[in-house]
Amino acid sequence: MRFTSLVIELIRARPRLVVWLVVVLQALLWLLVSLILYRSPPGDLASVLALGREYRVGTDLGPPLAFWLADIAFRAAGNHMFGVYLLAQLCSIATFWALYLLARAAVGGQQAVLAVLLTMTVLAFSAPGLEFGPLILARPLWALLLLHSWQLIAQNRRNAWFAWSIEAGLLLLTTSAGIALLALVFGFGLATARGRRALMSFDALFALLVIIVLALPYLIWLIRADVSILPHLPAVADLSGRAVHGTELLGGLLLASLGIAIVSAFNSGWFDRAQEEAPVIFRPPVDTAARDFVYFFAFAPALLGCLISGLYGLDHVVGGAGIVLLMSGLATIIACGDLIRLRRQRTLRTVWAAIILAPAFAVILATLFIPWTTTSEVTTSLPAAAIGQFFDDSFQRRTNQRLSAVSGDAQLATLISLSPARPHLLLAAQPERTPWLNLDKFNQTGGVVVWRASDTDGTPPPEIARLFPGLAPEVPQVFERLVNGRLPLLRIGWAIVRPKGP
Repeated sequence: MRFTSLVIELIRARPRLVVWLVVVLQALLWLLVSLILYRSPPGDLASVLALGREYRVGTDLGPPLAFWLADIAFRAAGNHMFGVYLLAQLCSIATFWALYLLARAAVGGQQAVLAVLLTMTVLAFSAPGLEFGPLILARPLWALLLLHSWQLIAQNRRNAWFAWSIEAGLLLLTTSAGIALLALVFGFGLATARGRRALMSFDALFALLVIIVLALPYLIWLIRADVSILPHLPAVADLSGRAVHGTELLGGLLLASLGIAIVSAFNSGWFDRAQEEAPVIFRPPVDTAARDFVYFFAFAPALLGCLISGLYGLDHVVGGAGIVLLMSGLATIIACGDLIRLRRQRTLRTVWAAIILAPAFAVILATLFIPWTTTSEVTTSLPAAAIGQFFDDSFQRRTNQRLSAVSGDAQLATLISLSPARPHLLLAAQPERTPWLNLDKFNQTGGVVVWRASDTDGTPPPEIARLFPGLAPEVPQVFERLVNGRLPLLRIGWAIVRPKGP
């Protein structure tokens, strides 16, 4: 007797409902992980908020839009990280929904669900879900840009030009890789008859004007700051090493796509003789233009990103893995043919769920067990709220003024910059990264200097004592991590630089 699970029937009858269920449940999972385990922001998120607090038109980290939105979300949530985590998950939901709409136009609603499910297995490992920043914000913009590019090229929908131009302009305001991504879109358009017809229309001129208007402030900043988007070309002798680096990045992308290979292996017919018993997900024949579009944007961004990153020695693929691998699931579905048989349904559900849940369980295990097995510190276990509140209160009690600036140890100072007072951050060792504040202004307005203390005396390290001569160290303050394990208590040395009168 043929068994067809409820999930298969839902995919056939209510594909949109299935997409909403899986992407919202994944978002809720990560929000729950962040609320339970994260005492401080993951990755570079604290730096993103410190930069966003200044509302600069441009920084050494790239265009400003992601930093501005992070600060807005943080303030809207009452200076709580939940607002930024929620914004990151909304970006994830928007990405998968735009991908579903694009896949539905190419392969129909039923197989579009499978494309979304496969893509989720890729992004679960390749794109951190809570570390909001340019790479996270660029994902939904890129997905929407591809959707409207398809509508313009294949469906000749002129009303998509306005949305396309807005998304292209915002992409340029989000990531420096936006230029390369738009070049790929234009390149594909020029290579096809339909694309050339769309680009030669009068609407394309208006779209170009909108893009220029949106990106103009950042372009002006680039010209005035004399900042190069890409570093200098390497010497000829370094090209072999750069080629190896680019190959390693490409291997990392293939490793991130391993989830698709695992799911496909469990669904293969190698060990299943009764193929006629497996339920079938059907689609109408795929248009040749759709096949070319999907394959191009499944491979070209990854190859170009690895080439540029390898050539310039960048530590990650240009655009981020979440962008260059976005079309991998849909490309796999198109390659599978018009009829896709879903064998061993219970096993497939279990394997897919395990892949999606694995990163969250890895975070849980790392947070709870790493402090007991090694002396490595889990950065998300630092009590950022308690640290910031203590130094806010201490500065106000001593000076009768709100804390306006913080410096010293880069990690600790960045966490304190998220306190309710939102002090300005000064990276004294790298002042070019915080151009809104310098040592002279810091000494004039006053602030707190912090460092990791190794003893109860709280003597500042030589590099901090050299930058801030005449510091009068206070008694170090001790804080507990979420899980201390074998680590000693977090001891922070600090000193107050009192504000000077006008």
